[in-house]
Amino acid sequence: MIQKPGLLFLLLLWTGIPLFSVKPSDPFLLVEHVSIVQMPSGEILPDQSVLIHNGRFARIFPSSTYPDLPLEMIVIDGTGKYLVPGITEMHAHIPVPEAEDESLVEETLFLYLSNGVTTIRGMLGNPYHLELRERVENDEILSPRIFTSSPSLNGNTVPNGQVAVEKVQAYADEGYDFLKIHPGIRRTVFDSLVAAAHVVGISFAGHVPDDVGIRHAIAAGYASIDHIDGYMQGLVPFEERQDPSQAGFFGLNVAGVASTDSISILATATLDQGIAIVPTQSLFTRWLAPEDPRIMIQEPEMAYMPAKTRYAWVQSKSSLISGNDYTADKYATFMHLRIQLLKGLYDAGVTLLLGSDAPQVMNVPGFSLQHEMQAWQDAGIPPVDILRSATVLPAQFFESAKEFGRINEGMSADAMLLSANPLEDIRNMAQIEGVLVRGTWLDKAQITDRLQEIATIHTED
Repeated sequence: MIQKPGLLFLLLLWTGIPLFSVKPSDPFLLVEHVSIVQMPSGEILPDQSVLIHNGRFARIFPSSTYPDLPLEMIVIDGTGKYLVPGITEMHAHIPVPEAEDESLVEETLFLYLSNGVTTIRGMLGNPYHLELRERVENDEILSPRIFTSSPSLNGNTVPNGQVAVEKVQAYADEGYDFLKIHPGIRRTVFDSLVAAAHVVGISFAGHVPDDVGIRHAIAAGYASIDHIDGYMQGLVPFEERQDPSQAGFFGLNVAGVASTDSISILATATLDQGIAIVPTQSLFTRWLAPEDPRIMIQEPEMAYMPAKTRYAWVQSKSSLISGNDYTADKYATFMHLRIQLLKGLYDAGVTLLLGSDAPQVMNVPGFSLQHEMQAWQDAGIPPVDILRSATVLPAQFFESAKEFGRINEGMSADAMLLSANPLEDIRNMAQIEGVLVRGTWLDKAQITDRLQEIATIHTED
């Protein structure tokens, strides 16, 4: 007998605090007559059927050759649709509860899921995130899988080498997946931190402190450098170099004197060290762009953020683009050079990983990755490589290539069902008909209803 999801199943998902409900018993799901987008090849397998059980892709077969199937299962019609692996947000921020109220955490995790984000790398860790990661691993929470950084390592938290070594050891012992590097760390302290990280076997990622500089950072062996941080300053000829603290927002103030001559040198060094780059291009096309924040804040996705967040975003963006150092022409020069940097890294074969720094100014979780993918396509990166950077490459980065990132038998059933081919235009990644997260199916109507609930909550803020 083929059946639709029962009322109890829907109630468990969509009443109370839906993401924080224990998952009901796992039914068999069948997505039939669907085109599968294979990663990493980009090959499309037409008219396939995918059987899902116990959170895994159990069987994948041509729809014309049905094997023996379970008597009871939920059938999803994939005719004319495309099944794509769930994507990874490699620069996410997860809130922590306020006064033990987890509602904002729940909403944020759902916003990621609503856009097919089935894995997130949290970039500002907290002890709460260790607990949250464990609950997700135990299927107690319907959420993207979580990898989490340590709390911030910056000029204030690690004022000297001894403190840096102590924190590295402590964060490794506590079970954080990696260390988060923030600005302000002096080079001597940074070197102590790096040496300690290598000793205890924990990786580090994030920003490039001014006193460290991009060349020294590359030599240190980051797991990933995010925001393409430090590279703009690294393009400034020696005779034009100035106080690095005056470089502005990720090098905005030095773009006018930077030279493209060093792009290939920096890209080759990055490749040789095996460092991944998380560009967060949407941080610059959204926050730094000269568009009026009062207009941007009216975009439909903004309704899913709390009123106080929307207000803070407008104030932050207004302050940035009205500052004495900011002009639209300077922004255009900066972005032209950033795109050349991004393409130079891509052309050199450096591993690029998809991330958007959400929720950051004007970047709503989940939706921000749609902007990020569009920014990459606008920069000249083909859709198939954007999809690799969102699926198989993050899985390889986490040494989990056999667990997620592809639609293969035995792997975690993380996927998104699209009504249009994303390989033709990456904007089709927004044409979501449903999301699979470790075998649990969220259809378009359920996603829409839950998003409306969130918008209603924040209309009443």
